[in-house]
Amino acid sequence: MLGLKRLYFLLPDVETARRIVDELLLAHVPYEHVHVLARRNTPLEELPEASVAQKTDLVPAIERGLAVGGSVGALAGLVAVAFPLAGVVAAGGAILFGALGGAGFGAWVSAMVGVSVPNSRLERFEKAIGDGMLLMMVDVPKDRVADFEDMIRQHHPEADIEGADPTIPAFP
Repeated sequence: MLGLKRLYFLLPDVETARRIVDELLLAHVPYEHVHVLARRNTPLEELPEASVAQKTDLVPAIERGLAVGGSVGALAGLVAVAFPLAGVVAAGGAILFGALGGAGFGAWVSAMVGVSVPNSRLERFEKAIGDGMLLMMVDVPKDRVADFEDMIRQHHPEADIEGADPTIPAFP
């Protein structure tokens, strides 16, 4: 599977967003790869609204929680091997289960925190969204980024192309 890049477009209104979504669908971009974010109480009708994963720092928080929790769990497993309490040690199991348990716990705790924090990648769009513009995020194959930007530029000069993220997480 090809890697994806997330493109960002600022749009003036819902009608422009609807026309762009229709064009993207005709260009074989899956509906699930299009996300629209607007200020509160903006009726998006049938537009694909951004989910919690796009609006918050959920995914980066889970990634950090997995890394930190796994590391701490592995260290706890090493301590259990070095200082066995009951005299019986299953060295590999202690380290493995410590790492897995720590990673799971770290991901869970971090997810709870991350879901309450706005997406740091979207900070640069806060003012425009507050002023009534819509932010459209589109996940496209890396090798077709220029094609989609050109399509939007040609058909919708009112849209502001705001660039792309380098990569998309595996589970956006």
